[in-house]
Amino acid sequence: MKLTIGFSPCPNDTFIFDAMVNGKIDTKGIDFEYVPEDVETLNRWAIEGKLNITKLSYNTFLQCVDTYALLHSGSALGKGVGPLLISKTPKSLDEINDLHIAIPGKNTTANLLLTLAYPQATNKTEYIFSAIEDAVLNEEVDAGLIIHENRFTYQQRGLHKIMDLGDWWEQSTGAAIPLGGIVAKRSMDKELIATVDSIIKESIQYSWEHYPNLAGFVIDNAQEMEEDVMRQHIELYVNEYSTELGAVGEQAINTLFEKAVQAGIINKMPEQIFY
Repeated sequence: MKLTIGFSPCPNDTFIFDAMVNGKIDTKGIDFEYVPEDVETLNRWAIEGKLNITKLSYNTFLQCVDTYALLHSGSALGKGVGPLLISKTPKSLDEINDLHIAIPGKNTTANLLLTLAYPQATNKTEYIFSAIEDAVLNEEVDAGLIIHENRFTYQQRGLHKIMDLGDWWEQSTGAAIPLGGIVAKRSMDKELIATVDSIIKESIQYSWEHYPNLAGFVIDNAQEMEEDVMRQHIELYVNEYSTELGAVGEQAINTLFEKAVQAGIINKMPEQIFY
């Protein structure tokens, strides 16, 4: 059986899925056809229902929860993992509503958190996440909303943090930050989805068992990223909630849905989030 699976070339995703897409573990007769794309492309495809299994932003999951069911393994979720709003010169929180902001996609959880925190900050332009630092440095925008490895590089480039949206979320809700999850089409057999879920968990465990060695799959996809940045990326975004969301993870996701309802982003809580 062949299933399409989409995830980004970022180190946390390639670390999670390396073993299962490269035949390092038993995949129970399932052949996973890996489709590498940036997170916002995967978000658009999820709204279209293009892939069997995909990584997506939890903001996008709000829009396609009827089509896709959430898996318990593979999520990027936790504390201290939120997006950062940065600028070329220091700026205050009072200025945020008036800034022209580069965002890594309208469907990203990063943009959702910014919208919830500053609903009047509407002057936004979408960029590929990896191009946001340059957009700020080149003064194409006043500020940038950064995710992924840019959390570890912006200071080296002389950029300034205006706000940590993750801190805002944690302080205002008391919940962990649900950034991205792994979902499977609800049209798939539930037993098959459960099998995929267990394979992802085993794939994560395989990668941790061989850590701190980095697989060629991780290094090659990260292109010219320094290995210490890859490890920082993995250690921040692949945590205990990636292996199993558990009660803390489920609470965080429910809180995100509740906040989206309160803000009028979605009409109601879904009847079912998981498969």
